[in-house]
Amino acid sequence: MNLTGKILIAMPGIGDDRFSSAVILICAHAEDFAMGLVLNKPMSGVVLPDLLDQLDIPLSVELPEFEVLEGGPVGRDRGFVLHSSDFSCEKATMHVGDNLCLTATRDALHAIASEEPPEYAILALGYAGWGPGQIEEELQENVWLVSDCEHRLIYDQDHEHKWTKALDQMGISPAKLQPDAGHA
Repeated sequence: MNLTGKILIAMPGIGDDRFSSAVILICAHAEDFAMGLVLNKPMSGVVLPDLLDQLDIPLSVELPEFEVLEGGPVGRDRGFVLHSSDFSCEKATMHVGDNLCLTATRDALHAIASEEPPEYAILALGYAGWGPGQIEEELQENVWLVSDCEHRLIYDQDHEHKWTKALDQMGISPAKLQPDAGHA
């Protein structure tokens, strides 16, 4: 099963604090790797306008104080912009799902700061990565729940409740989840 464009929702007993209550959008999934962005872990004190200023990207418009996300523990010095498909950068933008793209170049940041930004966009530093068969093994171990992607969940700035909202969209009550799920 290809997970590109799907959401992973961490189970309570995940056993890795970096992914406790994480909601991850899988941006790429192939036989030998998987890559995703954590959607609900904002970086402490880092907001989009300040980061663009630090990167010397001029602002043509006033931007909201959206928090920059900790996309995952790998490549934390790299930025990834999840955005609507109304922006694209040739050879740099990857299609993730319906009206959902990923660009990891400064072009996306310049677009966000322009007078014609993508309709939707969020910025994450770093990513979550899996080697060959690793994500499939974690799914068999009941580490993650898999759900369809809902745009309002991706771009929602209420990061504190995103895990619960992701479960709600599946019809699952967090109170009913067991930290140590068994295997059938």
